[in-house]
Amino acid sequence: MSVALESRLLPTYPETKIGFVEGEGTWLTGSDGRRYLDFAAGIAVVSLGHRHPAPLAAAHAQLDRLWHASNLFATEPAAELAQALSARFGGAQAFFCNSGAEANEAAIKYARKATGKAGVLALEGSFHGRTLGALAATGQASKRKAFEPLGPARFATPNDIASLYAAADAHVGLVLVEPVLGEGGVIPLDPAFVAAAAARANELGAVLAFDEVQTGVGRTGTFFAWEQLGVKPDLVTLAKALANGLPIGCLLVSDDAPRAFGPGDHGSTFGGNPVSCAAGVAVVSTIDDELLASVRANGERLADGVADLPGVAEARGRGLLLGAVLDRPAQPVADAALDAGLVCLTAGPDVLRLAPPLVVGPDEIDHALEILTEVLA
Repeated sequence: MSVALESRLLPTYPETKIGFVEGEGTWLTGSDGRRYLDFAAGIAVVSLGHRHPAPLAAAHAQLDRLWHASNLFATEPAAELAQALSARFGGAQAFFCNSGAEANEAAIKYARKATGKAGVLALEGSFHGRTLGALAATGQASKRKAFEPLGPARFATPNDIASLYAAADAHVGLVLVEPVLGEGGVIPLDPAFVAAAAARANELGAVLAFDEVQTGVGRTGTFFAWEQLGVKPDLVTLAKALANGLPIGCLLVSDDAPRAFGPGDHGSTFGGNPVSCAAGVAVVSTIDDELLASVRANGERLADGVADLPGVAEARGRGLLLGAVLDRPAQPVADAALDAGLVCLTAGPDVLRLAPPLVVGPDEIDHALEILTEVLA
């Protein structure tokens, strides 16, 4: 990657150690010509692997037909994707946008109109995006501090039901949770806590939303993570994996949720882009029962292997979203793994995050574990 070109970017991200120029399946090729095993998947985005034939063909075909029409007109890919997601959810309407932050902004706005209340109840350690509304609901003070004052949000401790009740009050119109906190340490929510969050939302007359930007579209071994928790939310936000790397976000509104939006209440110029939606239709079709079973089986294999690694105090997560709690800082471990040919992530000071493509196989998992064993030894 050209240093001169990179230097013209605003410094909103840490300095990169390497650039990538090509991907195939679970492998990336660096600008140094070396191959890297990808256990980050573009931060849980390229879930079917790089250049998967189904979304690749769908996007190419749509590029040859229509790139953009605006939301003043209907397009077949947006309608088809909305229908496919509704069928998976069990009855919902979709609003398409460009990212997870935008999807969460739409959820916040929807709940405010539906309830007439501005307060949001979220979780300490949560991450919902960096736009102002989503940032206000992000439970990480270090990310909020430079941009305060922000919107009215309260924060409960994950899996602590007492704190959930202590934090909520009558001004809360939205209860927003991640089924597995991703950036906050890969912390799965207990079913009992999720049930309590749903009950508290009902008591307050609030809308219950699950941020499934990272956990949705098969990442945890079911299409939606909420399917494993026994609670069906009013709203679900999706993005990341929905188009396997093309920009897209989605707010799903359950048919059972209170009505709010009408014409003119919300919008997105590029939302529902035909190319992204065509890729999304292919992704949803590809994530079938066989693939989901493979995610669960390979997730167990990865979790068992990680738990046995030197320096790992705990392995936690669901499916192929795994956090390894280390006895040392995580970033130097991720850096050393990259030097050894494995791309992985962090999720807080001492948590290594592994989120390989859902098509990863046992041999690739074993190879990743070999690298991590060497790095952690």
